[in-house]
Amino acid sequence: MALITGLCTFLYHLPQIYKWLLKPYYVTSFFMTVAFLVVRKAPGLCEHLATQRDDGNSCDFDWVSVDAWLDIRLGILYLSLCVAFVMTCKPPLYMGPEYIKYFSDKTIDEELQRDSRVTWIVEFYANWSSDCQSFAPVFADLSLKYNCAGLRFGKVDIGRYGEVSQTHRVSTSPLAKQLPTVALFQGGREIMRRPMVDNKGRAVSWTFNDENIIREFNLNEIFQKSKKLNKGRDLKEEEDPNDSQPEEGSDELHPGTDNPEQLTESKKDK
Repeated sequence: MALITGLCTFLYHLPQIYKWLLKPYYVTSFFMTVAFLVVRKAPGLCEHLATQRDDGNSCDFDWVSVDAWLDIRLGILYLSLCVAFVMTCKPPLYMGPEYIKYFSDKTIDEELQRDSRVTWIVEFYANWSSDCQSFAPVFADLSLKYNCAGLRFGKVDIGRYGEVSQTHRVSTSPLAKQLPTVALFQGGREIMRRPMVDNKGRAVSWTFNDENIIREFNLNEIFQKSKKLNKGRDLKEEEDPNDSQPEEGSDELHPGTDNPEQLTESKKDK
């Protein structure tokens, strides 16, 4: 079953592998391999080549040439297979349940500033990052547990939206090791983020798991405050269900009008 899965994955990514193999390095390597065979067997050229054969026939392969040729070709083949494995066997993207809003470069600032009472937990990620893919189910599970009207979860792909990466100062360089980055926003302003970044622009080592996220960002405390905010909104709506102004031509009395006949007369006068 694993062999069939690997074969299907290889065939699915075959167009990408073709594009990768058509790079100048591999094309040149292929032609050099063919050229070695052609020159060794081409009359008029092979007579001038050095050989270590006992019979002195330079137009035939000797063991030294064959060993060197095989070592070089096998080395290139091994390297190619390793790179192809990395390309085709990436961890699958998380497709499970979640309460997460995905931002773009045009919507992230607007959503963060829409309601100052809402706290946002935002993950800056890139699809090509294996660390981000490993953290995706953890972040989704946290959104299922803590998402409410006053506490929201969001994600933005800074590998796709480079302007967001510059605006929020999150580097996509693999050397910086800032992916993923989780930040807390209140009132549209960033309050804190993990991992922190040192003076050289490199991320301070930090483990991305649910326990660290809950502890560092005080999710339990924020969630309790958000629940109280939701209850306050519900009570206010129940106490003032008819705050809207009466429409024109309705039979409802306007404030300060005690006699329905006066309202009727005024309408007739109009």
